[in-house]
Amino acid sequence: MTDDASRAAELLKEHRASIDRLDAILVYTLGERFKRTQAVGRLKAAHGLAPSDPAREDQQIARLEDLAHQADLDPEFAKKFLNFIIQEVIRHHIEHQK
Repeated sequence: MTDDASRAAELLKEHRASIDRLDAILVYTLGERFKRTQAVGRLKAAHGLAPSDPAREDQQIARLEDLAHQADLDPEFAKKFLNFIIQEVIRHHIEHQK
């Protein structure tokens, strides 16, 4: 039993280390994504373009849902996550237009 508990503890430690690395990847990836969307916001503001593009947003959500299916990720979760990101991006774009 002690060997099983020790092995479980070691596996838990490995899983958590992997999760920590993936969290770091997510944070850095989001950082890069927001750098790009900030550049888009500045470009839109400079040229008087609307801060949001509903057609593009719909395409991105559909694309992400497809990717979620391929990645065995709940598409509803993926959709909620992307909607949250889109709303944050639009908020930044509106700020650039002030």
